[in-house]
Amino acid sequence: MSDTTAPSGSLFAHRPFLFFMASRALSSMAFQGTGVAIGWLVYDQTRNPFDLGLIGLCQFLPMVVLTFVVGHVADQFDRRRIGFVCQVVEAVTLLLVLLGVWQGWLGIAGIFVAVTLLGATQAFERPTMAALLPAIVPAAALPRAIANSTSVMQTALVIGPSLAGLLYGVGPVVPFAVATAMFALASLAVIAIPHPGAVPKREPVTLGSVFAGAAFIRSKPVMLGTISLDLFAVLLGGATALLPVFARDILEAGPVGLGLLRTSPAIGAVAMSLLLGRFPITRNVGKTMLIAVAIFGAATIVFAFSRSVALSVAMLLVLGAADTISVVVRTSLVQLWTPDAMRGRVNAINSLFIGTSNQLGEFESGTLAALVGPVAAVALGGVGTIAVVLLWTKLFPALPKVQTFEQPER
Repeated sequence: MSDTTAPSGSLFAHRPFLFFMASRALSSMAFQGTGVAIGWLVYDQTRNPFDLGLIGLCQFLPMVVLTFVVGHVADQFDRRRIGFVCQVVEAVTLLLVLLGVWQGWLGIAGIFVAVTLLGATQAFERPTMAALLPAIVPAAALPRAIANSTSVMQTALVIGPSLAGLLYGVGPVVPFAVATAMFALASLAVIAIPHPGAVPKREPVTLGSVFAGAAFIRSKPVMLGTISLDLFAVLLGGATALLPVFARDILEAGPVGLGLLRTSPAIGAVAMSLLLGRFPITRNVGKTMLIAVAIFGAATIVFAFSRSVALSVAMLLVLGAADTISVVVRTSLVQLWTPDAMRGRVNAINSLFIGTSNQLGEFESGTLAALVGPVAAVALGGVGTIAVVLLWTKLFPALPKVQTFEQPER
């Protein structure tokens, strides 16, 4: 059984958490880097921007289709082994892509099959690994663990695509070779985590058991309000999708400026997650989340009307930091208010909401920008985010009253 005693210092001195984070960081860097490399590979072959959209669709559809299956599996089997199998499959898939690119027999259809398979394995891996974390750290340390995890993941999201771009310049097979190695190392790290407890009790597969996660979320108004607030905030506040337009046409910052704008939200997120890891949120949890989302909306509005690169970067830093507060509060509430036997199913739905909001948010921003222009589109998104915060305080009156991450007694 895993030792879940909270370390007095850094959580990274806690070996199960260290193995967990190594697995998550390596897997995230590999997956994000693979997306960049595959995008370049496809565009090099077809020169058709539509094919780049199909890559995202191939990654997104498996998540939608498999959500309820994933959650049920994650609650029935050893989550470490599920993560291990997913990462091994990802490593083997990329090894085949590597061989196909190297020997010249991999066509566009084969690439899309590989992307779909990677999307399916990620659909299993992400909620399963999220459900595993509360079993390897004590409840009192979980908000701090989530903040540290967010910091590492945000750093991986910056490093992965940048590294893949550099490696693709060396040779098209190189990023796939490195990503294959990363997935292999990630699988070794996750299986090295000591078993966190008893094997989950197997339930018969019924419609009730498969959709139990959705029923559980509906029964918890605070949890439903938290998850749906994040969904609509990201859906409306999609300023990052239009950064190329702002960098070129509005701020006239060029490609260097675009790179700075793109990394600013991640830098803000990493800084805030490090701060929360050192000084975790312990009171006024609900109000803190609502205020953070409102700040997210306000920063989006200021960014929309900014004509200064410095001010725009500052607003994106604030936006990333505010979003991290929301993520940490939402994730902590979801994890701590969900029984371990239900965490796979609840996290699967949570992952679907996050993926849906990101994908549809980009679509919403692009569509609205085509109708009313980029400045108005981003500003309206920020106003909509603030309006959602105000509406949610009325629809979910218990949400702003949540004081701590401990679930209140019935």
